[in-house]
Amino acid sequence: MALSLPAIGSARRQITELKPTATVRVGKTADWVAIGSGAVWVASTGPDAVSQIDPRTNRLLATIPLPGNPCAGLVLGHGALWVPLCAKPNALARVDVHTHQVTLVAGIGPADKEGGITSSADSIWLIVDRKATLVRIDPGSGRIRQAIHVPPGSYNPLYSADQVWVTRADGSEVTVVDAVSGNVSATLRSGPGPRFLTAGAGAVWTLDQGDGSLTRIDTKTRRVIQTIALGTPGHGGDINFGGGMVWTTMPNVPLTVVDGNTGIVLCQWTGPGGDSLGIGHGAIWLTNYEAGTISRLGMSDALRHCRGGDTAK
Repeated sequence: MALSLPAIGSARRQITELKPTATVRVGKTADWVAIGSGAVWVASTGPDAVSQIDPRTNRLLATIPLPGNPCAGLVLGHGALWVPLCAKPNALARVDVHTHQVTLVAGIGPADKEGGITSSADSIWLIVDRKATLVRIDPGSGRIRQAIHVPPGSYNPLYSADQVWVTRADGSEVTVVDAVSGNVSATLRSGPGPRFLTAGAGAVWTLDQGDGSLTRIDTKTRRVIQTIALGTPGHGGDINFGGGMVWTTMPNVPLTVVDGNTGIVLCQWTGPGGDSLGIGHGAIWLTNYEAGTISRLGMSDALRHCRGGDTAK
């Protein structure tokens, strides 16, 4: 798909102006990032694995092999890293964050690649089939506690504000599920092809692959309050919230930052790299999918370039 950038003027820059503190190669490809209190986790293919990075030293601590392609997100919760796998059949791996022991959750796997997984106080949530069955998994036993039907074409759940928010990538909507009862509490219109999503500043934000927009949903009123043109349509990408900002990535537009209060696009860096990111330990952890690397970028450095640096021509 041809890249179409919005008229954001001096907000557009070159990614080469941001100098990584460190870059770690994890495999042939690098995708999906999860940030914990003492570690950064990133998935790879070639090998099919998750890697653990120490954010204090920026050094690779471990590479943990997996019996399948980690194809549909990562989430930390309940003492483990949960990794949906594309395999034969698809599966869900639980990686103990201390021992690195890998166990498979019996009979459960993601509906498709480019999906997602989320954790609440008492459950792990995952879409497990093309009928869009959202299952609530007991993290101790691995058993399904509840199965909830959401619109077909939905793949990506996110827990926030006592609700599970599920984007429908094959449509233009977000389904809201009460995380206590499991009842569907609302259906909201979004931009076309919403897939990845994050939460912050009293809102859920969806990255809409259909037209490259960002949809902002107020978590209290459950109303769409803003649609922001990023000009980054296409497959892949990621979104996260940190430092009061929304950060997105797409291939060839590795980083865009949006003010979480105003919704103004502050900077958009173009160039090689991108596809997944995490925010934590004062940094943006940004993958280059094709290079198989993850880089640490200082958040304060990125915002300094945004607010005061010269625009790259």
